[in-house]
Parts: sequence; C-alpha cells; structure tokens
Amino acid sequence: MVDLAGFVAVATLVVVTPGPDMTLVARNTFAGGRILGLATSAGTCSGLLVHASAAALGLSAVLLASSEAFTVVKIAGAAYLIFLGIRTIIGAGRTASFRRGEKATTLWAAYRQGVLTNVLNPKVAIFFLSLLPQFIDPGQGSTWRLLLLSALFIVMGLVWLTVYTLALHAVSAFVDRPPVRRVIETVTGGVLLVLGSRLALQRR
Repeated sequence: MVDLAGFVAVATLVVVTPGPDMTLVARNTFAGGRILGLATSAGTCSGLLVHASAAALGLSAVLLASSEAFTVVKIAGAAYLIFLGIRTIIGAGRTASFRRGEKATTLWAAYRQGVLTNVLNPKVAIFFLSLLPQFIDPGQGSTWRLLLLSALFIVMGLVWLTVYTLALHAVSAFVDRPPVRRVIETVTGGVLLVLGSRLALQRR
C-alpha cells in the first residue's frame, strides 16, 4: 500500500523549496545559459538517483548510523558549496557578457557540479531514508515501492528544475547587463556561502 497523494503533497513542497541545488542551477543558468542550467539540473537529479539507490541498498542507514561518516560527508558537501560560492563572488562581473558562445563552464563541469552538490548533501540521504518509508507499508515488496516513490520524486525534481531553468533563461536578457549581472553573481555566491556554512554547522 502506498500513500501516493500524501507523498506527492510532501514531495512537491520539498522539491520547490529553495536550497543548494536551485542556487547552483541559477548560478550556471545566468553564467552560461539554458543548456548549462539544464546540465546542472540533470546532474542534480543524477545525484538523487545515487541517494535513492543507497537508501534501497541500506547504505544510507550505514551513513546515518556512523556519526563519523555522516560528519565527513557533511563537511565535504559544505566545503564544496563554500568553494563554489567563493569562486562565484571572485568572478562576479568578470565576463563581458552571457551571450551565446561565451560559456562560463563546460556542460560536463555543470553536470558534475550538480551531481556533487546533491550527493554530498547528507540531508538528502536523510530524506530518502526517513521520510519516504512513511508513505509505504512495511513488508514484502516494500523495497520496490520505495524505489517507485524515489523514481517519482526524481521525475518531479527534474520537471521542476527544467521549468525553473527555462524561467531563468527567459529573463537572461535583463540580467545580461553588467551591473545587474555583477549583483546577481555576488548574491548567488553569497547564498552558496551561507548554505555551505549552515550545512557545516547543522546537526542531524
């Protein structure tokens, strides 16, 4: 038995709540256009696939059971966000334009950033391990039901980030002005710094 309606309601709130993933997608979309934003979104959802597989295999339970392992992953994720934030602030306004052909990074780099930002966030592991099981009945077939809900969550995340990316791209003509771009890059970098610092300081 699966509480699909309840899961969709909760998952929708989780998906649209701003966090490191959406901040990174915004950063890369403004820096390199729609394609880089979509590549980052794809990387983020690939990271969700890693968490879903780990939860199904019981690896997330091992992570949560070991305070040392949890701390290592948390600090690594926080350090990566802080690194991206600092790099964004330093490079604020450095490029002359966001016009086509002037990419701030490569597609593979944008995809990799999305994967790492998501995989190195232990809070996502907690979501898959503690929240998803509440919407299914335990017993035979529970693993497959868990995977089904995980797949649905990933699809919802991909749809939302795609819409989000396209919306950001639609206003790219406005943000292509140097003063506006400089402010956006600085604010985005600052948000990444705050998110990284908060992740480092958070307990389970």
